[in-house]
Amino acid sequence: MVIRNGGKVDDAQQYWLDTFNVGDSWRLFRIMAEFVEGFDSLAAVKRPAVSIFGSARFGEDHEYYKIARTVGKGLSQAGYAIMTGGGPGIMEAGNRGAHDVDGISIGLNIDLPFEQEGNPYANMPLKFKYFFVRKVMLIKYAMAFIAMPGGFGTLDELFEAITLIQTRRIKSFPIVLVGSSYWSGLVDWIREQMLAAQTIEEDDLHIFQVLDDPDEIIRYIKRTVII
Repeated sequence: MVIRNGGKVDDAQQYWLDTFNVGDSWRLFRIMAEFVEGFDSLAAVKRPAVSIFGSARFGEDHEYYKIARTVGKGLSQAGYAIMTGGGPGIMEAGNRGAHDVDGISIGLNIDLPFEQEGNPYANMPLKFKYFFVRKVMLIKYAMAFIAMPGGFGTLDELFEAITLIQTRRIKSFPIVLVGSSYWSGLVDWIREQMLAAQTIEEDDLHIFQVLDDPDEIIRYIKRTVII
């Protein structure tokens, strides 16, 4: 039984993560299998990878899709592997850019009841059930992050990377937020609220850069991530 909407009680199936019961420790083997497959597959990629992530909801005619495709293509031509969440939208665009020039195009797809189907442009697709396993792969095997405009999932991946760098759990690497008009409100809030309240330090604002021009993004990655 689930209590919802002003105390009304109705029968509903709780979300799968909330339904762990006795014996669910067997799920650890599925989690371990995803880690093993991810580690073994991505460790075989012998060139620096750049993770491109953003909304699954932008079609190929959208400005941000075109930018992600251009960046994926340019970085692939420069010798980087392109890694995305493997789905549609921005993820498809990044993979498609690498596919355009026969580059290494990695797609880390995840099972979702909506929005997420693997795109056809990843020549190295991997499939995950657990978000946290997928995030480990996106961060561990990337030398740079490019955050295109996106929703809660994009923010989750972005702040995970920023937190790991801030706390020195991983070495610092370039994080680029693409689209000043999209990200400026968030960046202003971080500066005016978090920095003002001293919950972060001034240096933390330098963990990421905000850029707009695809060529500038490509030059920045090439300058900061040496092959």
